[in-house]
Amino acid sequence: MEDLHGYYLEDLEVGMSASFAKTISESDVYLFAGISGDNNPMHVNEEYASQTPFGGRIVHGMFSAALISTVAGTRLPGPGCIYVDQQIKFRAPVHIGDTARASITVTEINERRARIICRTDVHVGDKLVATGEATFMVDRRPQPAE
Repeated sequence: MEDLHGYYLEDLEVGMSASFAKTISESDVYLFAGISGDNNPMHVNEEYASQTPFGGRIVHGMFSAALISTVAGTRLPGPGCIYVDQQIKFRAPVHIGDTARASITVTEINERRARIICRTDVHVGDKLVATGEATFMVDRRPQPAE
C-alpha cells in the first residue's frame, strides 16, 4: 500500500507545486452534466447559450474545480490526502476545446493539525480563469514498528 501513497506531511515544503492539464471536449461537458445533474442550458444547449453574453456554451465552473481535485488526489499532496476546504473565484469562462491547466502551490503547513493550505489556480493559456485557496489533511509518515 505504501506505493499508493502520496506525500507525507514531513515531505512537504512551502512553495512546492504541481499541475494537471486537460483539453475539455464536448463529451466531457455532457458527461459532467450527466454525473452532476447540472443541465444548465449554458452548458448543454448551443441555441440558448449563443444568445447570452458568452456567445455560446461554456464549461461548468465546477469542472475546473474538479481539475484541482485531480492535482490534489494524484500529484500534490497526492493519494491519501483529504480535501477539507476550498474557496474559489471564477474569473473567466472556459470554452469547449480549451485546455485548462489546474495547479496547486503549498503556501502554509500546519504541523500540529496535519493540514496544508494551498493556492489553487486554473489557467487557459496565460489567462487565469479560476483562483482560490484549499486546505488538505495530509498523513504523517508512519512510525516503524518496534
